[in-house]
Amino acid sequence: MASLDKVPMLPTGHEALLVQLRQLKEVERPAVVEAIEEARAHGDLSENAEYHAAKERQGQIEAQVIELEDMLARAVVIDPKTLSGDKVVFGATVHLLDEDDKPVKYQIVGQHEADVRAGRISFSSPLGRALIGRRKGDEVEVNTPSGDKYYLIETLEFV
Repeated sequence: MASLDKVPMLPTGHEALLVQLRQLKEVERPAVVEAIEEARAHGDLSENAEYHAAKERQGQIEAQVIELEDMLARAVVIDPKTLSGDKVVFGATVHLLDEDDKPVKYQIVGQHEADVRAGRISFSSPLGRALIGRRKGDEVEVNTPSGDKYYLIETLEFV
């Protein structure tokens, strides 16, 4: 279902979606059409598992294409290098100290770009929501399933 909301993303996330869309349209879609034609050649379609599997895959590809095209149409590409300031905003890289004074670093990114292991959290995640609008030196409390967590914002950078 399409939404009218804008989808913020970094330039790298936008490019990744374009690559994924190209892959679906130029490689996977033609391959599944070929698989359908090959399965049709085997005769009776009512009991042809290869045909039904290929048709199901075709439906999945078309749904992905529609979703990616919708997301790209609503994309607002934000390059963090063009940003500055002392507030946490989309694209900012935030250096934090956790409750044990252990340093952690996260970049605030779009939902499809999030990868906690790589230090990228979604702006809509609990921590992302808690950080947006805060400044260097602010203490942040985040409610998580494992209990409340506390962070201190040490520095911000826009890279």
